[in-house]
Amino acid sequence: MSVLSEKLLAPETRPDVVKDCTTLIDEEVASKSGVSGLAIKGAFKVVKGVKPGIIPDSVNALLDDFVAELEPFYAECQDKGASIDAYVVQHDARIADALLGITDRRAERSRHKTLVKAYQKLRPQGQKQVVAAMPRIGAMLKRRGL
Repeated sequence: MSVLSEKLLAPETRPDVVKDCTTLIDEEVASKSGVSGLAIKGAFKVVKGVKPGIIPDSVNALLDDFVAELEPFYAECQDKGASIDAYVVQHDARIADALLGITDRRAERSRHKTLVKAYQKLRPQGQKQVVAAMPRIGAMLKRRGL
């Protein structure tokens, strides 16, 4: 079992990690402004309206894949002796692409047309938005002892 799996996916910590990620997503969405911010907030509201609890459920469903995708980045961070919060910001575009690859594959297989439509509407700005979230992601990982 990898260090990330041990720290993020263990049965005793996973619920807290899901909660942290859900809070991070809520904070990121709330921080958006302008026309694109309105679109993101609107799509987020639609997604949450389709199925209450969908955000934590989705985080939980995707967490294993996200951790597996982050593993090589974490190993590289450790090899360089870098702090995880600084590392994810420094390598934000690479990490964003890796994480979005997971959600892209999931969207391709999804039967939830409303959710897929909302995802496809937001996806062109996906990397920019995930990159913008990297400071929060890094801070959350650091709080988790990584």
